[in-house]
Amino acid sequence: MLQIDLWKRVLIWAVCAFGLLMALPNAFYERVEAHNDATAALELGYSGNGLEEQAAMWPNWMPSSLVNLGLDLRGGAHLLAEVQVEDVYEARIKSMWPEVRDLLREERGTIGTIRLQPSDVDELRIKVSQPENIGRAEELVRGLARPVASLAAAGASDIVVDTDGGELVITLSEAEKLATDERTVQQALEIIRRRIDEVGTREPTIQRQGADRILIQVPGIGSAAELKEIIGTTAQLTFSPVIGRGSNPDANPGVGNEILPSLDEEGVYYTIESAPVVTGEELVDAQPSFDQNNRPAVSFRFNPTGARKFGNYTAENIGSPFAIVLDGEVVSAPVIQAHISGGSGIITGRFSVEESTNLAVLLRAGALPAGLEFLEERTIGPELGQDSIEAGRIACIVAFVGVLVFMFLSYGTFGLFANIALIINVGLIFGLLSMIGATLTLPGIAGIVLTIGMAVDANVLVFERIREELQSAKGPARAIDLGYEKALSAILDANITTFITAAILFAVGSGPVRGFAITLGLGIMTSVFTAIFVTRLIVVIWFERRRPKTIEV
Repeated sequence: MLQIDLWKRVLIWAVCAFGLLMALPNAFYERVEAHNDATAALELGYSGNGLEEQAAMWPNWMPSSLVNLGLDLRGGAHLLAEVQVEDVYEARIKSMWPEVRDLLREERGTIGTIRLQPSDVDELRIKVSQPENIGRAEELVRGLARPVASLAAAGASDIVVDTDGGELVITLSEAEKLATDERTVQQALEIIRRRIDEVGTREPTIQRQGADRILIQVPGIGSAAELKEIIGTTAQLTFSPVIGRGSNPDANPGVGNEILPSLDEEGVYYTIESAPVVTGEELVDAQPSFDQNNRPAVSFRFNPTGARKFGNYTAENIGSPFAIVLDGEVVSAPVIQAHISGGSGIITGRFSVEESTNLAVLLRAGALPAGLEFLEERTIGPELGQDSIEAGRIACIVAFVGVLVFMFLSYGTFGLFANIALIINVGLIFGLLSMIGATLTLPGIAGIVLTIGMAVDANVLVFERIREELQSAKGPARAIDLGYEKALSAILDANITTFITAAILFAVGSGPVRGFAITLGLGIMTSVFTAIFVTRLIVVIWFERRRPKTIEV
């Protein structure tokens, strides 16, 4: 009959109380946000500037998780960047030259001398002095080929070796280019995410669009230019042998070499080998520090592979200069004084403390594998975001009040019970959004408004069922019991199909669509819970106290 066990009642009210408690910080958004920021700063060792007072604005024993506001509600920056994957082909081909050179020099007696020839950026041309034995050179270089690291190109090699007269021509295979494109975009996406996370921005949206584009949306940041400054620097660090030093940037560097300007010395240019000894990809850590003269610098540490290559080079070239190159400029060109075996070192230059800190962040996050071309940039001011919040709030209030009035006029006392459950339902939605750290956007607000309208559907089904049972001359208790029992299948069918739709939208959608899907999906779960359990519990408690002979629904 119409009864609910005590443990079920306690559990239902406990779930409601917990959900509303988690939603409570959102009612004091600015205060809790200031508390969270101040607490995070204090944990990092900062003090002063009123941080202690801001941290005390909200009790530490209370939940402090907030629903993050998206770009359209908070204001911020929007960028659409295209990854220049062709840059990677050139770097990959250049890096092969030292390995190919050392291999062919060992067969000098068979194939003669070799010389690197001018070529396109995506190929390597090597002239052999004994062209009649070029087949042997081709065979040796083909031995350097490796399988393409991609399931879609199983069995394919990463390079193609051909001959053109007395020259070897080495290019990347099409399978390797496709795998490189995929790898480059994924790596760029992760590095952008790490760089933005390093500066402590709140809930950025960073996702891939199409084959080689990345969408970046960061709420709360000042402008698109500021965002570009954070992610636009490639921070490509290399350690390369120095061939010479001069003042003419237009001099002929020779094949396999390049001329780069000095960062500190105006009018000074270094000729260095294009193929570096070690790259920034082999860095595992970079931290701001100070040199022996107490000037800002950046200390770094290589992984085992980089440490071995760095150690071998320094052991074999004591007394020779080597260049530390950052983004196409020579930061410094020290002379190797001794064998450096620890795999660590320090970058000195004319840095300020802020510049050394930013450089360490960029190096620690990793070098972008390729350049970015920004196709679209947009700054959304906080005023526009505030207007969106007000519009969304008005929409929610109008929908909420409309539903409350309709339910009360249609179902009287039972409509009032449904309204209480609806208020709890909205609180539970915000509690869940806070718990999972979801980002609320304008489409997300639309999902909440839709949920408010859908939340009473289950109650309408139940109440109409109770009306039908009352017309069959059944008692009030039995009519209520059968009403919930017979409406359950229809409630579950309607909400499960809608939840599947929300899941599909979340899986295949992006950005705003996902925001809508999250709030819709969570709203469906809370709606079913409040309709089946909360409303029924309220009705049971009312019936046990009043024991009415007849009821009006």
